[in-house]
Amino acid sequence: MQAIAYDVPVPGYDTATCNNLRLWSSKPASGEFDFQKFNSGDYEGSIRDQQRAETISAVLYPNDNISAGKELRLKQQYFWVSASLHDIIRRFKKTHRPWSQFPDQVAIQLNDTHPTLAIVELQRIFCDVEHLPWDVAWEIVVRTFGYTNHTVLPEALEKWPVPLVQHLLPRHLQIIYDINLLFLQQVERKFPKDREMLSRVSIIEETQPQVIRMAYLAIIGSHKVNGVAELHSDLIKATIFKDFVDIYGPDKFTNVTNGITPRRWLHQANPKLSDLIASKLGGYEFLKNLSLLEGLRGFVNDKEFRREVR
Repeated sequence: MQAIAYDVPVPGYDTATCNNLRLWSSKPASGEFDFQKFNSGDYEGSIRDQQRAETISAVLYPNDNISAGKELRLKQQYFWVSASLHDIIRRFKKTHRPWSQFPDQVAIQLNDTHPTLAIVELQRIFCDVEHLPWDVAWEIVVRTFGYTNHTVLPEALEKWPVPLVQHLLPRHLQIIYDINLLFLQQVERKFPKDREMLSRVSIIEETQPQVIRMAYLAIIGSHKVNGVAELHSDLIKATIFKDFVDIYGPDKFTNVTNGITPRRWLHQANPKLSDLIASKLGGYEFLKNLSLLEGLRGFVNDKEFRREVR
């Protein structure tokens, strides 16, 4: 199938900057439908490939309580990360820079565990397609990726059954095993007497069936891991990722507090309040510099202003 790009411009506020959001739609690689089947009367069969291809991007987050939904989710995740990575690499190659400069030009942030397959796919492309040595490729991969964790709830830390990954992505499973082996060897050298740690931090969880701990893969394949609030970032270091802090040290784990944009959540959501504030502060500069809201302290005893705020 083909990944068709759809670009959405995202203009900034009061600036010449305009970002681009690239989205992907799945389409069949070979035509819209099978003319032979259509002419022979098999009307449903003539568009079956088209429907199968378009299903990939038709609905986000299908129900994964059933095996078909779980398989579709994995297909979606691979489809989107693969399309994005091939696009990123296409752009990088146009610069004619050496691969060693890839992390200086490209930063990929994993928004929770859903795009973690990107780590494996980029390693596959570097090794299988671009023929880089494993160690060289892996260093570039780790320098390229960062991982944002959003929650400490165990049910939100994605796990994929090994048989499903073996069925859909056998080469990627091989690469995951190799990443895990090299990582566990590193852990064993650092903690030679702690055998239990190896099972605790292994990417492969020894259940029936075995499952792949995607959060662990995201940590191992990234140079930075962040939570989204100071309390949350401290919690992940003290609880679910404690072993990894011992392995990598605390510097790999940082905090990036989730913020809001005052342009959307004040100026657009409540334009009358925005206008009122602007009338007191002499303009809308506060929308780019929230510290200017301090100027409203001078109006706390202004009864008319307080009435209008209410």
